[in-house]
Parts: sequence; structure tokens; C-alpha cells
Amino acid sequence: MPRRPPRKPDPGLDLSTHLLDLAGLPQPFDPNSVFPVARPVELEVGSGKGLFLASASAATTDRNFLGCEIAHGYARMAAGKLAAAGRDNARMIHGDAGFLVRSLLPDASLAGMHVYFPDPWWKARHRKRRVLSEPFLLQAGRTLAPEALLHVWTDVEEYFLEAMAAARSTGLFSEPREEPAPEAVHDLDYRTHFERRTRLAGMPVWRAALTRRG
Repeated sequence: MPRRPPRKPDPGLDLSTHLLDLAGLPQPFDPNSVFPVARPVELEVGSGKGLFLASASAATTDRNFLGCEIAHGYARMAAGKLAAAGRDNARMIHGDAGFLVRSLLPDASLAGMHVYFPDPWWKARHRKRRVLSEPFLLQAGRTLAPEALLHVWTDVEEYFLEAMAAARSTGLFSEPREEPAPEAVHDLDYRTHFERRTRLAGMPVWRAALTRRG
């Protein structure tokens, strides 16, 4: 199902603090350099509408959260939510998260990484675009500090099993452990809008947390 056009932020909102352009970031990029207070930083790969960033930054104020989204309209939408809420511990980056992880982030610079419902790229000729590949997971492991968690959720079992096999082959992660599905107490009490839609439709979700080995 195609995405709906993203809702535009209030034109009166100043997004200059909360919306960053990947092309303008230094190399290497210290993820704490864009926050007023240095804290452990977690990265979400593919933030979509920004529900996870908005909820996680509100619930876990002793951490900083970075999101990266390649679709400019969705990156602006997510940044608008953060700006409207005045979140000083969350920022959105517009650009390719694969490039960010591969080329800009230093070793052991992240305290966590979140990959929720990545595009499965069904066609054989497109499979090379899948985020959860062994090359990406090698770089994810490089950027994660020892004992940091990589969270992976998807509604595609085949992709999930393939990703877990790729993670094992890197030798950088512990055996994946299943993450339970939390009960939603209100309409937006989900990790992402895609999770909400999937669970309300009664479809299964595969979830795992992998610990970066010391």
C-alpha cells in the first residue's frame, strides 16, 4: 500500500534545530554534537512519521534520540512533531541512513539502534536495497557500543529470518531474543504508525533485540 502524502508541519514552526540535512553533517559526525546536553544516543533507521522518536524522547529523557529518514516530507513531518513538543533530546536527519551509519558515525558512538518495519523490497532485482543486510549489520555493530541493543521489528517473516541469519554471520551480536508485544493503552501507543496498522489488522509482527557483544 503506498504511503499517504505526509502532513506538512505548521509553517510557523522553526525546524532549524530539529531538522538536519545529512549532506551538511561533518565527517566523522559526533551524534551528541547536535544536542544541548550530552547523553547516550540511540538511532532510529527510517523514522517515517516520527511516532517512535516522539514517544521515546518523551518517555526516556536521559537519552538522546536521532532519527534518519530518506523521504524529505516525512523527515519534515517528524521534525515538526519534535519542534512542536519542544524536545531537546530528539533530532531528525533527512538523508540515507545507510550512508550515515556506514560513513559518518564513529565506532561505538551509539547506545542503541532501532529498525522498525523496513521496506522488504520484494522483487529479486531490488533485494540488494534491503537495509538489514550483512554489510549494514557489520556497520551497525561497529557504531554500537558494547552491550548496546539493536531492535528489529518487521511484519515479513522471511525478511526477519534472513536478517537474523545475517546478524549471526557478523559475529558481533548475541543470539536474538524476542521482544514482547506491549499492550497499547491508547490509539498512538505503538512504536510506529506501521505497527499500529499491522496489529489492528490482526497481522503478526516479528520482533527481536540483539545485544552488541563486548
